[in-house]
Amino acid sequence: MKPFEYTKPKTVREALSSANSHSQYIAGGTNLVDLMKKQIDEPDKLLDITDTLPNTIEVKDNGVVIGAMVRNTAIAVNKAIMESWPLLSKAILKGASPQIRNMASAGGNLLQRTRCPYFYDLTLPCNKRKNGSGCGAIKGNNRMGAIIGYSDACVAVYPSDMCVALAALDAKVNIRKADGSEDTMNFLDFHRLPGNNPEKDNNLPENALITSIFVPKNNFSKHFEYLKLRDRESYAFALVSVAAALDLDGNQIREARLASGGVAHKPWRWTKAENFLKGKQATSENFAEAAKIAAEDTSPLSDNAFKVPLLKGAIETALLTCLTNKA
Repeated sequence: MKPFEYTKPKTVREALSSANSHSQYIAGGTNLVDLMKKQIDEPDKLLDITDTLPNTIEVKDNGVVIGAMVRNTAIAVNKAIMESWPLLSKAILKGASPQIRNMASAGGNLLQRTRCPYFYDLTLPCNKRKNGSGCGAIKGNNRMGAIIGYSDACVAVYPSDMCVALAALDAKVNIRKADGSEDTMNFLDFHRLPGNNPEKDNNLPENALITSIFVPKNNFSKHFEYLKLRDRESYAFALVSVAAALDLDGNQIREARLASGGVAHKPWRWTKAENFLKGKQATSENFAEAAKIAAEDTSPLSDNAFKVPLLKGAIETALLTCLTNKA
């Protein structure tokens, strides 16, 4: 690992004023330290922000504010989260291992990088690691790759489970920019598709800090499911995951939410399928049609055509489970 300077700012202002193009913020470090060990990320200076950012969960009339420094486990087992936003709790508990969840921070979860094998092997081309070097996965081993939203430059997928739930629940990201000003981004606008710049994972301004995540109050706490399909049950990233939630009036669907992980460069919302379900009866036939609508937009790579039927089955199963998986 390359030598680096380590400092621990006490305030957001101090952290922002200390940041530059050669520094990195570090919180839980569950991804960044690995990247430094593998010489993929080599900052000259680490700014430890564990004492800088809020680590509280604050329930308000219109939603919940989760501080950027709240550990993932603390979110998943928080009583208010489990009662009012159980989809978020369940998604977090499907991610990583207990040890990693105990270290990982809410803000850091949004910033973790892809687990595409070409990204981690310095001997292979990867536009996400070094733009212009090529995408080894697009004609190589792309079994874990994207089936929607990818480009000729990158077919990597985004790894977080928590972010799939946040995408489904219309969360927002509160940030503090380098000039000290505050801003709020819709969660669906936070992560990027690869386009010609796959080295950029998100739209967070340079040197800005995520200060908190806001999840609005909703009617999805009674009928929800987070279904994660993977090669092994413990400690594996999703082949396909589905966050599903229904707001029901009897058996009629007032609103539906569907999002997936393991399919794209960012958490993916299936809005056409959601719109189809709105106003329909909550039946297996309508759930199957919604899954079909979602799958119609996919375009698998050479090694991952199996993900398409996997996705359809996962959406159908998740929606059916919403009817019985009551909080």
